[in-house]
Amino acid sequence: MSSSGSVSTSSSSESTKSDRSKDRQIGGEGTSSGVVTSGMSMEVVREVREDPLEELEESNWPAKGGYGWAAADVRDQSSLFRWSRLLNSWLNCTPVISKGVSGDIVSLERVSAIDRVCHGQEGATEKFFYMYMCHFSQLHVRLPLDDFTMGVLRALNVAPTQLHLNSWAYLQAFRILCQSLYLEPTPYAFLYFYDTTPRRPATFFSLISRPNISRLDAFSQSFKHFKDGYFKVVVKEGGKAYFLNADGSPKFPLSWTNNPSRYKDMGMDELSVGDKEVVETLLKFVDKLPTKGLVRSGKKNLALFQKLRKEMAAKAKAAGKANVPNLQESVVEVHVHGGTKRKVELPPRPGKGKGVKKIRAALLGTLAGRAQLVGRRGRKLG
Repeated sequence: MSSSGSVSTSSSSESTKSDRSKDRQIGGEGTSSGVVTSGMSMEVVREVREDPLEELEESNWPAKGGYGWAAADVRDQSSLFRWSRLLNSWLNCTPVISKGVSGDIVSLERVSAIDRVCHGQEGATEKFFYMYMCHFSQLHVRLPLDDFTMGVLRALNVAPTQLHLNSWAYLQAFRILCQSLYLEPTPYAFLYFYDTTPRRPATFFSLISRPNISRLDAFSQSFKHFKDGYFKVVVKEGGKAYFLNADGSPKFPLSWTNNPSRYKDMGMDELSVGDKEVVETLLKFVDKLPTKGLVRSGKKNLALFQKLRKEMAAKAKAAGKANVPNLQESVVEVHVHGGTKRKVELPPRPGKGKGVKKIRAALLGTLAGRAQLVGRRGRKLG
């Protein structure tokens, strides 16, 4: 366990103290003063919430050395979540663990005043990694990470916080798109669409869309205000199977690395048969698909989407797979920044018989995208 204060996924709230005594001196935990209003004396109590002394004292600890290979802005950026009460408050309103998974697989902990997001495992008695609050509040990542996501991090040789959030959005959108087409998302099929250029000193690692090949646009032109929102995810005994291999080694880099992988103009001959199937299917789309909105860039893509779904379902049935997807069900959830989730679909129009429902596949959608859909079709979202 980290020496800093910990917050479990079912963390208790910080106690709040105030002294309502009129004799309390200024500078104490609470202060009061007399105010005369219309001849009546009223007591005004100001409540001051203090942080634990051990959290305040950490600011005097010596800085950790040995990280000159990391960019200065990364080494200098402390976290808001060095205050346990802030982490508690945020956890109370943001889901972090996937539904149906025990919250005991990890412990979510604050970081000390001298911890930095690029720091490693030195001195730790348990495996841990850092995550940004934006991973969960904006990109809807949930723990434990799935095999595809961990595979991408492993192939890139970067820790979760080392991969820039715009690149995380590509990863999330690719996974959702593949699942909606009944394709198995694979790390190298994903990386086929991107180049990487590691920088020195090491800073946030970005995926660069390959011109005329990438099928997803950018989540944000400038992803701001995320660098001070990191906290510690400590792997508990019940979570080792999710994050660690049988020999105890991590399934992805837990800490920042000084040697991320370089990819440039990956060729089809470098892909496995399964990877090629994914890539060739996605290359059939005509336009770029909006990562931050609905996957609907014109009628050509919509018709192709329906056709591809039928083909993939037919393949699954022919292969004797027991779990053949039901094409009459919506396949993708729209994630909105307010934290709500809605499935988006339109039923078949009258006279179309048993035609497949027109699915509006949504990748990390926005309220604006939902409003646009309603305005165009005049239908309510399901």
